[in-house]
Amino acid sequence: MAETRSDVVVVGCGIGGLAAAVSALQGGAGVTILERAPREERGGQTRYTEAYLRMKSENEVTDDFEDQLARNASGYVDPSLVHLAAGPRDKWPALLKALSFADPEIVSAFADAAGPTIRWLKGFGVRFDFLPTQFLTKAQPRLLPVGGGLALVEALAAAAEKMGATFAYETAATGLIQDRAGNVTGVRAVGKGGRVREFMASSVVLASGGFEGNAEMLTRYMGPRSIFLRPICRGGYYNKGEGVQMALDVGAAPCGDFGSYHAEPVDPRSGIAEPSVFIFSYGILVNREGRRFADEALTTIDACYERVTREIFNQTNGIAYTVLDARHLEIPNYRLGLRTDQPPIEAGTIAELAGKLGIAPEALVATVSGYNRACRPGDFKPLALDGLATQGLVPPKSNWAHPIDRPPFHAYPVISANVFTFGGLKVDARARVLNKEGDPIPGLYAAGETIGMFYKNYTGATSVLKGAVFGRIAGSDAAQRRKAR
Repeated sequence: MAETRSDVVVVGCGIGGLAAAVSALQGGAGVTILERAPREERGGQTRYTEAYLRMKSENEVTDDFEDQLARNASGYVDPSLVHLAAGPRDKWPALLKALSFADPEIVSAFADAAGPTIRWLKGFGVRFDFLPTQFLTKAQPRLLPVGGGLALVEALAAAAEKMGATFAYETAATGLIQDRAGNVTGVRAVGKGGRVREFMASSVVLASGGFEGNAEMLTRYMGPRSIFLRPICRGGYYNKGEGVQMALDVGAAPCGDFGSYHAEPVDPRSGIAEPSVFIFSYGILVNREGRRFADEALTTIDACYERVTREIFNQTNGIAYTVLDARHLEIPNYRLGLRTDQPPIEAGTIAELAGKLGIAPEALVATVSGYNRACRPGDFKPLALDGLATQGLVPPKSNWAHPIDRPPFHAYPVISANVFTFGGLKVDARARVLNKEGDPIPGLYAAGETIGMFYKNYTGATSVLKGAVFGRIAGSDAAQRRKAR
């Protein structure tokens, strides 16, 4: 069996893995990066995302950053344990240290390191700006790297290459190697042609994403309806979940909502990356039976689209249809809310539109008529919450409740894409993977979506930032550990 040695092995080449690799290299460590994809597709899902960052400046996270993460940090936690979490972490019992929730120390470390991490990324030539987003209405600002996630991948990969990192492409890690004392000393991997290799190191950083591309794990954790999900982009198909599984196999503590994922509404007809449909707030959503099932405009689109998309996932065959009239064409830059490259399905009447969608015409006509009767008079002000709500309609529509009565009528099919899975590994503020007793597994780190942090509802624009922050922390700590050893 072929064997390779380095100081740090990083599994994964997205933002988490590259940040870890470069940080470790800066600390004087020799680094090997394992990447399942070929070189031209390296970068995981980071390569395909615009990489929204929940920050109000290059130095500060948004005002609601920690509050939103804390709100979505767990399920129903025993109040007695919550009380203990308010004390110093070194006084926590083992039960609490290993508990499946994003503890306050992790949330604080994340928020505190965000600004310094942006400054660090700028040192590699990455530029940031508050560019237009796909959200026509939003509650919080989004900072973006100019050039999106691909710019992050290219800048950090170039830096890693310049500093001497070894890249092993088309190579997938399959298991961890430990010594008799329980120290992680490397990983086993398989390359092209089924060739098995061992990559030995003093530390391993798992940054290979979640399990969006693993049908077995999706069904195991989310159930048979996961067949109606698909990854948001090509990079998600490379995420098979081994990083999570191999750590669980050696006793790592799980964290994050294994039965859930970050949901985004996309057009199933499109094959491009992230073909999102974010304009349903200005019309209605109906299922295959022609019925509404959700409040399409509870608040700004950036703050409610995930909840609505989960309702789409729960419908027959996991699909719904956005139904709009000609009014939406008046919205300034409305195309920003449509990333799909497919044209709308168009008709001159609601009955004709129903026929093209495969919905019983009488059902859709009845739904639209009932909705129209529940609408109140008011001016169309699409770029701000207008409070124009339906009356006596279940479910209600809270904003932009205007009649659908101006032909031509447009429709877009919408399904829920799986942007990333929530279930992963429990880590401490140094990105060290913890075991089920709450102690660090020596030599094992995690970054990116391999870390489990989210529950119930995703705190938007934190995923790429999480990868960069904890990747940088993991790489630095691994380099320090190598010096200490």
